[in-house]
Amino acid sequence: MKKLIVLTMMFLCGMTAAFAQKPAEIKFEKLTHDFGTFSEKNPVVTYTFIYTNVGEQPLVINQAVASCGCTVPEYTKTPVKPGEQGKLKVTYNGTGKFPGHFKKSITVRTNGAVEMTRLYIEGDMTEAK
Repeated sequence: MKKLIVLTMMFLCGMTAAFAQKPAEIKFEKLTHDFGTFSEKNPVVTYTFIYTNVGEQPLVINQAVASCGCTVPEYTKTPVKPGEQGKLKVTYNGTGKFPGHFKKSITVRTNGAVEMTRLYIEGDMTEAK
């Protein structure tokens, strides 16, 4: 009987400790990047968003989806340990697009406390002369 009580107490303490940890949490250095002005002659621009796992569990990006096929996100596929950083590289390809201002969003889904984050890229592509 004493063994059963001791095992039950150990189980309850273990479960309490497991639930007491904070989940993973993503924190980006910045949520928006402005490419500024670039020429239609060089229509492909790239920026890398840096993020940190500020939670207590490993962080996994499940999905990163751009609002348009002209924008391609690439991200760290392996879990990011607490306190470590990961990268999400975004490439905008303005080939065949009309010159002018653009603003695109990238929706990032994680296993973190905040499951969805939106990143934005924007810029002005000028006509080739």
